[in-house]
Amino acid sequence: MPFIDSKFTVPVSEEKKETIKSELGRLVSLINKPESFLMVGMEDNYTLYMGGDRLEKGAFVSVSMYGNASPDAYDQMTAEICSLYERELEIPANKVYVTYQGIKDWGWNGKNF
Repeated sequence: MPFIDSKFTVPVSEEKKETIKSELGRLVSLINKPESFLMVGMEDNYTLYMGGDRLEKGAFVSVSMYGNASPDAYDQMTAEICSLYERELEIPANKVYVTYQGIKDWGWNGKNF
């Protein structure tokens, strides 16, 4: 039950959103989750500041998931997300923050896991 929510400072075309969604679907296996339950959210033209300065190109990514993954899996996922956003949106890796939240209680389809 992962949810990957990304906020970008840059505009993102529908074509790029589709590419990013598909790539995140592939990458979610790094944290031992199936694409079939992945939910993705994206917000572009979002205002972000880092170190007191407004970012021209930056991203904040929040990965929420039922349970947890290993620190190595999180490291791999972060590297791949940064690479994806650099490749597709020209956002430098050092301007991408990624957070992970392991959720104990997660509901879907009228019940909780």
